[in-house]
Amino acid sequence: MFRILIACLLAATVAGCANSKRPQADQAEIVSRSYRDPGPSTLTLYTMINTRSGSGAHTSLMIGASERVIFDPAGSFRADIVPVRDDVLYGITPAVERAYRSSHARETHFARIQTIQVTPQQAEIALQLAKQTGPVAGSFCANSTARLLQQVPGFEQIEVTFFPIKLSEQFAEIPGVITEEYRENDDADLQKGLAANNAALNQLDAASSQ
Repeated sequence: MFRILIACLLAATVAGCANSKRPQADQAEIVSRSYRDPGPSTLTLYTMINTRSGSGAHTSLMIGASERVIFDPAGSFRADIVPVRDDVLYGITPAVERAYRSSHARETHFARIQTIQVTPQQAEIALQLAKQTGPVAGSFCANSTARLLQQVPGFEQIEVTFFPIKLSEQFAEIPGVITEEYRENDDADLQKGLAANNAALNQLDAASSQ
């Protein structure tokens, strides 16, 4: 029991996920913002990594299924035009996806983005699992994402871990995964990045509705 407690405390220190206090969207708002990507069905694992230590700070999963969402367990991302239910972000258009990665990438962190094409059936299972997970406790971002993935056919080999880097390394071993890194050198304050990208999304949304 002591070893388990120590492991959990270490995970909390390394992962850096926070308890989510995002407002809950109603179904009408979710439906109105729903977005389906015209490309193939995909799963995209995001791992936010500290540029100095190389340790993982957060894990999330974008799911391109009958609609595109981001499972952002215990995440910090907020935007006025992005409905949230529990830890699922809805309406992930290309602009919202750019805002999501940009908000996390800054002087102190970069985003490792790993994408794999899957069948529509695999993507839909992942989507439903994300919706059913409910709110995730702080520091359980990698843990909950790994648990979701291992329930998707073809991803059963994923082992549950509290560590974002370990999950990323497992994901990289799956044939067909394409990996990229996204970096920015702006202010280290995450809240400033969130505010700037929220303002940009609001501006785009206003322009598109005119």
